[in-house]
Amino acid sequence: MRSVRIGVDTGGTFTDVVAVDEQTGEITTTKTPSTPANPADGFMAGIAKVLGADGPETAPSGITSGVPSGVPSGVRVSAVVHGTTVATNQLLEDRVADLGFVTTEGFEFILEIARQSVPDGYGNSYFWVKPPRIVPVHRVRTVGGRMDHTGAEVRPFDEAQAVEVARWFRERGITAIGVCFLHSYANPDHELRMREVLAREHPGAVVSISGDVLREYREYERSVTTLVDAAVKPTMRRYIANLSERLGMPFSVMKSNGGVLSAAEVVHQPITTVLSGPAAGALGAALIASTAGHPSVITLDGGGTSTDVAVVVDGEPSLTTEGGIGRYPCKIPMIDIVTVGAGGGSVAWVSPEGTLKVGPKSAGADPGPLCYGRGGTEVTVTDAHVFLGRVPPHLLGGEIPLDADAARQGVEALAGKLGLTPERTATGILEISAFNQSNAIRQITVKRGLDVRDFPMVAFGGSGPLLVCRLIDILGLPAVLVPPDPGNVSAFGLLTVDVKNDYVRTFVTRDLSLAAAAEIFGELESQAADALDREGFTDHVFARSADLRYYGQAYEVRVPAPAGPLDEAWRDEVLDRFHREHDKLYGYGYRDDPRHGVEWVNLRVSGIGPITRPAIRRRPYGTADPGPARTREVFYDEWAPAPIHRRADLGPGAVVRGPAVIEEYGSTLPVHPGFTATMDEFGNLEVRRDDR
Repeated sequence: MRSVRIGVDTGGTFTDVVAVDEQTGEITTTKTPSTPANPADGFMAGIAKVLGADGPETAPSGITSGVPSGVPSGVRVSAVVHGTTVATNQLLEDRVADLGFVTTEGFEFILEIARQSVPDGYGNSYFWVKPPRIVPVHRVRTVGGRMDHTGAEVRPFDEAQAVEVARWFRERGITAIGVCFLHSYANPDHELRMREVLAREHPGAVVSISGDVLREYREYERSVTTLVDAAVKPTMRRYIANLSERLGMPFSVMKSNGGVLSAAEVVHQPITTVLSGPAAGALGAALIASTAGHPSVITLDGGGTSTDVAVVVDGEPSLTTEGGIGRYPCKIPMIDIVTVGAGGGSVAWVSPEGTLKVGPKSAGADPGPLCYGRGGTEVTVTDAHVFLGRVPPHLLGGEIPLDADAARQGVEALAGKLGLTPERTATGILEISAFNQSNAIRQITVKRGLDVRDFPMVAFGGSGPLLVCRLIDILGLPAVLVPPDPGNVSAFGLLTVDVKNDYVRTFVTRDLSLAAAAEIFGELESQAADALDREGFTDHVFARSADLRYYGQAYEVRVPAPAGPLDEAWRDEVLDRFHREHDKLYGYGYRDDPRHGVEWVNLRVSGIGPITRPAIRRRPYGTADPGPARTREVFYDEWAPAPIHRRADLGPGAVVRGPAVIEEYGSTLPVHPGFTATMDEFGNLEVRRDDR
């Protein structure tokens, strides 16, 4: 019996699906339109489609046994991994309501005070107004009791006041509650007792406590992170329960940190999924690029709604705990991804000043661009590509026909408002979209002290390859790699990911006690081992790290810490890594200056359950000297017939010189004049400036 693993990535416009045969390594890909009203519908339709079932409702009934109905009896589904945007979209759309907050007596204005920093682009603080708080002050309640920074109890927990608070929330129907007490990172005992009171007095409430979500100091970030977890928990629980019922088998969900977790566990920590889909894309692209000999790359995931960019160094995407979603800071470990509203569905519009703008508003999957013929009324980036002939008159190999006349009429109407030719208008839409993407890439490279010209780029996602020639010119990139089936790289990435859980403990000291640090690492590794046992892993891998800073600094630098016993050699190695990393990040360090001591801040452990990754095989088919399948009128600098190549016809060593277009099932690569696209032995297209 064939055994397959399936990855399903739900995007704003399409749901991408990849199935890997565990015996042969054969990879099957497909796409289906997303269903924003109920993402589970698109999920089930995608699984049914990749398995060859008859429709979205034929798959669930038989998957319990691993063999869906409507599928040949020789197929068994061994695992399903899901990348979801449910939590992300709730936060981006600011759908956070009826949320309550419990904190320490005297600290009810934590959220109001927030931080003194003002976002870039807002000028000075006189002209910037703080956005609404995630919980308005009238829904904040306090409870007496106090821990100090060592975890010692200063004042006992006031249980009578806690009961009053729980009843207050119950009477007002507030059912999602976050609890964050001062210094609970050092001792969460009072938070645990508050949760017990809420469970007894208000059993209908969904509760998140900071001791579970983030045992790390800085009370504002810890409070908001806990509240975000509480806010998305009801939505994620409903979604996961719906999927579990319809799928009929256990499945896993991608996390923001580059790991996966079973759906049964992820409902208890839904905040870990806020960058679920984009994280899978960065990991899949990293594996593809390193296999092709490019261990350090920029990844660009272009979808229908947005574009996500990340940096991969030596095969590993960069991680951060200073990220956020929308206006909410989230101090959980996540792949360092910058998202910009520049996708195929991004809407072109005219500002009150009469200038052309593109995004961040998107037509999404419903109604979609004008060319979808589903009632869309605004010109999008996809419409501009269709008008210029750079995209075929259909998507998904003909499954979704495009209305080129509707795109043309929309572009012409917009051009009339701007006083430009339709070609100039459509080209301008694409130029603005390319600059929006390039600005996101600069944020994650130049602003991090990296030279963008040192990194080739991996472009994927349905719209990712469409603007790569312009990005090479704008940024000076050495090359762009376009993988096979670029629209399914994120879904493929889901099948390359280990199970991973992160644990942290704040331990601020300038004189590290090795015995105390060993005890903390032991406790964190024990927590990680318990979680991996619940996931069914007997092979445990633990990755330690530590956050350090020079005494007096406000923020820390994270460095990996060696495994094994903690001794003086271990301490010296971590300190050496800190000095080197600080110098690399900021251009200076105080390694030999006794006036600047080093302060240890946080100790961390990642528990990893390793999986067997699918192998990326060499491409045995196609020809090195293919002819075009046909020609089509395409506008680059002028209207002219351009050769249209089928990607499946290209073999290793094949070179396509622009102007041309390379088409495949889920994506299109326009090759501009002066550029070449060369097929490598793994089926990747490498786009460069033509040096001839």
